[in-house]
Amino acid sequence: MKKLKFWQSWSIGTRMAFITMLPVAFLFTSFVGYSWYSHRAQVAEELAERGKILAKALAETSEYNVISGNLADLRLTINGLVQSDKSIYRIDVVDASQKIAITVASQAAVDAENRYYEAPIMKQVTWINLFSDNGVPHVSGSSDTKPPTFPTELVGYVRVTMSPSNMLDKQARRFQIELAMAALALMISGALAYFLARSLTTPLNSSIGALREIRGGNYRVALPVTTGGEVGELQESITEMSVALGQSREELENKVAERTKDLVESRNEALRADADKRKLIQKVNSIVEDERKSIAIEIHDELNASLIAARLESQSILHLAGKAEPGPAIEEIKLKSQAITKLTLDLYASGRRLVRRLRPEVLDMLGLHGAVEEMIRHYDTSHPECHFEFHSEGDFSGLGNELAISAYRIIQEALSNVLKHAGATHAEVSLRFSDAGDMLHIEIDDDGAGFSTGTASSGIGIIGMRERVYALGGKIAFSSEPDRGTVISISLPIDTEVTT
Repeated sequence: MKKLKFWQSWSIGTRMAFITMLPVAFLFTSFVGYSWYSHRAQVAEELAERGKILAKALAETSEYNVISGNLADLRLTINGLVQSDKSIYRIDVVDASQKIAITVASQAAVDAENRYYEAPIMKQVTWINLFSDNGVPHVSGSSDTKPPTFPTELVGYVRVTMSPSNMLDKQARRFQIELAMAALALMISGALAYFLARSLTTPLNSSIGALREIRGGNYRVALPVTTGGEVGELQESITEMSVALGQSREELENKVAERTKDLVESRNEALRADADKRKLIQKVNSIVEDERKSIAIEIHDELNASLIAARLESQSILHLAGKAEPGPAIEEIKLKSQAITKLTLDLYASGRRLVRRLRPEVLDMLGLHGAVEEMIRHYDTSHPECHFEFHSEGDFSGLGNELAISAYRIIQEALSNVLKHAGATHAEVSLRFSDAGDMLHIEIDDDGAGFSTGTASSGIGIIGMRERVYALGGKIAFSSEPDRGTVISISLPIDTEVTT
């Protein structure tokens, strides 16, 4: 059976009133319907009975008048009967040939039944014995029997048509009284149902209100027990539940406060550790850069000087060998001298490249702008499969040494990743200051393979760039999708070089 949807939206009080009033309303309807039907049936039965009795009585009393033709007296009798009884609509007397002899209609009757009650008028013969058995005139006594009477001939009919309006009016007044009494009983039942439903809904509403307060966070709800039975148990249970919830909330709040305190301490400790780590990374980077600078100076000043001296000595040997007398030994000396000269030149060139990798001289001479421009020119020349471009806005000569070398190393690592992993055909580097002049913005854009930014932290090079940026208190963002290239956006503060 399908659920009644309208029932589901009703309140408990409405449901209780409905449950209570439904059988009462059914009984009321049944009683009213039966009462109306019984009154109508009673009218019909009474009219039928009276119509039959009237027709039979008139048929028995109008025999002489019909036979003798004295219809005027019969009309007077019937007219008086019709006037005295308002339930008679019309009385007709017809002869044996169905011809109407007398018709008397009521002036008070409104409507008539669609049928009439008919009784035959019979001519009767009565035998009378005027003499006794001994020839003496007969004198009636108490012991004499009534002489027999025999119907002999049909002389006509009496037809009575009844009118139900008068009797229906009487029965309608009785029905109205019964209906008023039934309606009064129904109203009393409705009031009683409302009272009983309210006696249930009032504690339920207070219980619902208490539950709403508990749901709103007020667990200290004092709900008095105002009734018995299941509803009273419900009120008592709500009170007990509110007390238990209040205690649980206090315990939970205490645990949350303790846990929050621990988390705050852990967070602060992690922040301190992270700051210390960044300081350590910055210090290590500074030491590494200083060491690189020291090694580059040693290579430039000592190793390159020794290589120049060795080249000059080999050239002197070659010159001396040219003055000696020709011979196989002299030719071999010349070849060895030339080989040494070439080897020293190659070592010198390697030393110069190593010095540029360890510490780009152009960074000290031309600053960040010249160093980045030289690096991009070198990449573009040595890697023809990818075209490199450089754009800049502003004067970068006033940047601090640590900020400049960190920016240089970040760009160097980014371009190295482009060559190793991106497979790009075009890459672009841009340098500019923020509008306020307190931030250095670096952007590296390529059209390479790209990657999923969710895995950006897995690359060592990217981790190195990120840590260099964070150590300077900057920000770094990656924008990339597979097969759609990569954009690296970096912002470095100019005034603050190390996070605190």
